[in-house]
Amino acid sequence: MFQALRARWLPALPLLTVWLAPQGLNSADFKREVVYQIITDRFFDGDPGNNNPPQSAGLYDSSKTNWQAYWGGDLAGIQAKLAYLAGMGVTAIWISPPVDNENANIAGSAIGAPYHGYQGRDFKRIEEHFGDAGNSWTAFDNLVAAAHARGIKVIVDFAPNHSNNNNNGEFGAFYDNGTLVGDYTHDTNGYFHHNPNISDWNDRYQVQYGTLSNLADFNQENATVDAYLKGAARLFQQHKVDGFRVDAIKHATWGWLYSFVNSIFTNANTFVFGEWIADTTTDALYHDLYKFANRSGFSALDFPLHHAIDDVFAWNNGFGEIDGVLAQEAVNFRQPNDLVTFLDNHDRQRFLSLSNNQNRLHEALAFLLTCRGVPVIYYGTEQYLHNDTNFGNDPYNRPMMPAFGAATTAYKLIAKLAALRGKNAALADGGMAQRWINNDVYIYERAFAGSVVLVAINKSDTAGTPIGGLFTSLPPGTYGDYLGGLLGGASITVNNGGGNNPVANFTLPAHTVAVWQFRPATPAAPLLASVGPDVAQTAVAVTLAGSFSGANTVKFGTTAATVVSSSPSQIVVKVPNVPGGNYNVSVWDASAHVSNTVPFTVLGAKLIPVTFTVHNATSTTFGDYIFLTGNAVELGNWSTTWDGAVGPMLAPNYPNWFLNASVPAGQTIEFKFIKIAGNGAVTWEAGPNHKYTVPAGGTAFVNVDWQY
Repeated sequence: MFQALRARWLPALPLLTVWLAPQGLNSADFKREVVYQIITDRFFDGDPGNNNPPQSAGLYDSSKTNWQAYWGGDLAGIQAKLAYLAGMGVTAIWISPPVDNENANIAGSAIGAPYHGYQGRDFKRIEEHFGDAGNSWTAFDNLVAAAHARGIKVIVDFAPNHSNNNNNGEFGAFYDNGTLVGDYTHDTNGYFHHNPNISDWNDRYQVQYGTLSNLADFNQENATVDAYLKGAARLFQQHKVDGFRVDAIKHATWGWLYSFVNSIFTNANTFVFGEWIADTTTDALYHDLYKFANRSGFSALDFPLHHAIDDVFAWNNGFGEIDGVLAQEAVNFRQPNDLVTFLDNHDRQRFLSLSNNQNRLHEALAFLLTCRGVPVIYYGTEQYLHNDTNFGNDPYNRPMMPAFGAATTAYKLIAKLAALRGKNAALADGGMAQRWINNDVYIYERAFAGSVVLVAINKSDTAGTPIGGLFTSLPPGTYGDYLGGLLGGASITVNNGGGNNPVANFTLPAHTVAVWQFRPATPAAPLLASVGPDVAQTAVAVTLAGSFSGANTVKFGTTAATVVSSSPSQIVVKVPNVPGGNYNVSVWDASAHVSNTVPFTVLGAKLIPVTFTVHNATSTTFGDYIFLTGNAVELGNWSTTWDGAVGPMLAPNYPNWFLNASVPAGQTIEFKFIKIAGNGAVTWEAGPNHKYTVPAGGTAFVNVDWQY
C-alpha cells in the first residue's frame, strides 16, 4: 500500500543573504519573506487619470477585451491594496518593470502596447500609465513609502538585456532621463548587438549575444550602455527599493552580469535574483546556471523545481520527481535556500489552467510556502484567477485581478504559512529532509537551531494513506496541526527515540496537508546559516543570518569584521580589509563559543567587465573548450576545472575565442588560456603569463594570441 523510504537529508548549504531580526527593509536576505508578484497593469486602477496619457494615447482599452492593451492598473492601485496584501502575510512585492516603456502602437489598427513593462525606452523615468504624464517618480516613491510603512519590501523587475522592438515602433530607441542616447537602426556607436533571433537555445553564443524575440539587444560591453544600466539600477536604489528581479539573465552577457550585480551590492545591501530558464536539472545549460549562481552573487528563479511542482501536483506524477530535484539542486547550488520558488508566474500557464482542481492548488501552495527557498505567489492565485483561452498561455495568464476578498481557503492558507515562515527559523534556514514518500504522499522536515517544521501532504483525491515508520526531529509530545485543520490535518504523537523520534502510526486522509512545528529557546552557541551576498569586496555590507546571542565577533578567516548592527538573528558587517580570496566566515560570542563556518569570496576590488579574446587557438576538436584562468580569485586562482576557471569561452569565429569576464578594478592580473577537453584533460598554452592592468572604471578589451 505504501513505501516508507529511508530518510534523506538535503543539507542546509550557506545562502546568499540574511534574515531573522525584526524585519529589516533594504536587506539582501529574503529567506523569511513571502513575495507577491504583480503585473502592475492587471492589478488595480488606483488613478484613472493616467489611463490615456498624451505621449502614448490610444493604448488603453477600457473594455479589457484587447489582451495586448493597457487595462489601467497602476502604482497607485498597488498602494491602495497594501492592506489586502499585508492581511495575506505578504512581506515583499515584486512589481513588473516600472520604467518608461515604448510609446508607439506596434500593432497598426489594433493595439499592441507594452503593458507588461518589458520594452523599456527610458530606464530612469517611470512609465506614464503607471505614474503620471510627466514620467515622474512620485507614484513610485509613494508606493515604496507606503509599503515600507507596513513592513513590506519592494522588488523591481529590471530588464538589462534589451530596450524595445528592433523592427517597428521606436526601433530600440532608449533615453537617459529624457535625452535620446541611440536606437537600433542608426547604431553608429555600437550600443546594440545586431544578430538574428536566437534559434539554438543551447548555443552559449546565441543565448547571450543573439536577439530575443526582435527586442533590441543591448551591447553591455559598450561603456555607455554599461554605465547607463548600472546608473539606472543605482537610481532605483536611491529611491529605496529592496531588491531586483533581473529579467532574462540567461540572455544578457554572463560575464558582464557579475559586474552588474557587484555594482548593486556595492551601492546597498540589496536582494537580487535573476530569470534563467532551465526546464530541468538535465537542461543543456543547467551546469552553466549553477556555476553562474555560485560565483556571481545572483540568486535564481527555481525553474527546475517549478516544473517538478507542475508535474507532480497538476499532472499527477509521483513525489519522487520533486524529491529528486531538491536533492540534485542541494548538491549543485552553494545556497539552495536562496533559490526563488514559484507556482505560477507571468510567463507560464497558471496552475488552474493545467489542472482546475483547488485541492491540488492548495497542496501545491502549502508545499511552496514550506519548502526551502524564497516563495513567490503570483497575483490572483489566492483568488483562483485563471483564463484558459489558448490553454492559459501568454497573455491569458495575465487577466485582470478579479477580487480582493480574504475569505478564500487559498488566502487563509497563505496567511497562516507566511506567519509561520516569519516565526520559525526552520522554514528560512533549515535543510530539507525527506522523511516518508510514495507517489501520493510526501512528508518532509525543515530544521535549524532546534526549530523544526514537519509537513505531510497527501495529494490523492480519493485515498487516505496509513503512515508508519515515520521519524522526526520534533521532541516527544503531541502536536496539533498548525493549520488548524484548514486542509484536513490532525494531531500526531511523537515518542522518544533519542533524537530521531518515532511518530505513532496514523492515517493521512485524501487531499490533506498537515503542518507540525516546534520552536525552542535560543541555543547558547551561535549558529550561522548564511552570509549574503557571499561574494563582495572590502567595505561592502553583508548580512549574516542565524541564531546569535549577546555581543558577537565576526571573522573572515582570522580577521575580525566591523559590526554595523546586530540582533539575535541577524548581524550586518562590512567585509574586512583582507586580500582577495576564499574565506570561511564564523561568529564568536562573548563566551568564546564559535559557530560553524560558511564560505565567502572576497573580491580584489569592484568588478570591471573586460572582454578577453585569444586568437588562433586551433588545437581543439568537438567537445573541447577554451577557458580563462589566472592569479586572481575572480579568475579562479589558476584553477583548471570547469567550475573553477572562467568559461567556457565562445568561438563564433573559430579559431578565435572570446569571453567577457569581470575582474578587479585597478589591479594588474596575470592570466593564461587553457583547453579542457571533452574527457577532462587540461592543456595549457605555452609561454609566459599574460599581464594586464585593469582600468579603474568603464569596460575594456584584451586581445592576445594563443602561445604555442
